Amino acid sequence: MERVWTTQLGAHVGERVRVAGWLHRLRLLSNFSFLILRDGQGLAQIFIDDAALSARLAALRAETVLAIEGTVVAEPQAPGGVEIHAPAVEVLAEAAAPPPFDLFRPTVKAQLPTLLDNAPVGLRHPRQRGLFRMAAVSMAGFRAALAARDFVEIQTPKIVGAATEGGANVFRIDYFGQPAYLSQSPQLYKQIMVGVFERVFEVGPAFRAEPHDTPRHINEFVSLDVELGFIRDHHDVMELLNRVLESMVAAIQAELAAGTIGALPRPLPAVPARIPAIHFTEALELYSQATGDDARGEPDLAPAHERWLGEWASREHGSDFLFVWGYPTAKRAFYTHPDPARPGYSRGFDLLFRGLELVSGGQRLHRYDDYLAVLAERGMPAESFAGYLQAFRHGMPPHGGFAIGLERWVARLIEAPNIRETTLFPRDLARLTP
Repeated sequence: MERVWTTQLGAHVGERVRVAGWLHRLRLLSNFSFLILRDGQGLAQIFIDDAALSARLAALRAETVLAIEGTVVAEPQAPGGVEIHAPAVEVLAEAAAPPPFDLFRPTVKAQLPTLLDNAPVGLRHPRQRGLFRMAAVSMAGFRAALAARDFVEIQTPKIVGAATEGGANVFRIDYFGQPAYLSQSPQLYKQIMVGVFERVFEVGPAFRAEPHDTPRHINEFVSLDVELGFIRDHHDVMELLNRVLESMVAAIQAELAAGTIGALPRPLPAVPARIPAIHFTEALELYSQATGDDARGEPDLAPAHERWLGEWASREHGSDFLFVWGYPTAKRAFYTHPDPARPGYSRGFDLLFRGLELVSGGQRLHRYDDYLAVLAERGMPAESFAGYLQAFRHGMPPHGGFAIGLERWVARLIEAPNIRETTLFPRDLARLTP
């Protein structure tokens, strides 16, 4: 008999089916029992009125792997409105030890370090599993929006010969006796590929050797990167990001409707048809006037500024999202295009989501001579970027792009206090396992 998912049982009422999964919970009552089976998509309730079978199951530990054949019966109070009767139970793999915490409870009753230490089991909890299904459908929505616009997915090297952004926050490795680094981002490669496909994107890991230990930073993360050519300016990039976010939210909404992601602590954000945008100097002016804390002249937005701006966008525009563009050139990467109308400021932007930076992007330099000048100005040797500069030496169109941090996106959706909650096997200053 072919196996069906627990979420498909409603389509098989009156039929005999085969399900398989883990012994999630067993409730022993006086005259009958209920076994809750969990598979990779949901839960199923199995009704047991055979005392011998109940006793056999009671001797098994939670998380034992079972295959069950039985008849699907409508039962409004059961998960999915159905349950399985007259079951025949086969033990596929008996659990050798009980789980470190109860997986049948609505939330895991364990502190975050304990949960992370026991991730191979903790990730099985429906809520934890739902977080990473949300990440998966977010990536699917991201890919769908770009594929519909003729973007090509690429995969770029994660071992590189020079730091992408410059600076010291890179992991140095020994590459057959030569110094090399783990990639901070695919930025340089995706720009090169604009000269090949014009429109490219990548979903892949990025590495930052930042030694601080905060609830919003990790040292390895998933970056959703986009680069597109023949733009007018950074506003074209912002417009594309607007559409991509719509697709990501729509994908999550569909999964919520299917019941494979648990309820969120607050509704999914509505992505405006046009996300509000303000210049960096305007953002600091608004903050200074409202709070009395003069932030004018600051080189970057501090977390307090981002939080206030998030509240302002929600109050004034009814938006969970806000573009801040025109950051000082000195605070952006060397490849960021300056704003010809405002010396000292750039065509770079950040997207704030509920008061926290989620996306960085902007227009890039595209002329070879401009790159030689900015690298010299910043004391960065051009020879370290020879392969990258070759693309510009042979002609590149105006282009730009952005990068979304996947873990941070999911963390903001569920209002997680720590990004490690939404990171699959996080890597930070103290954690290399599991």
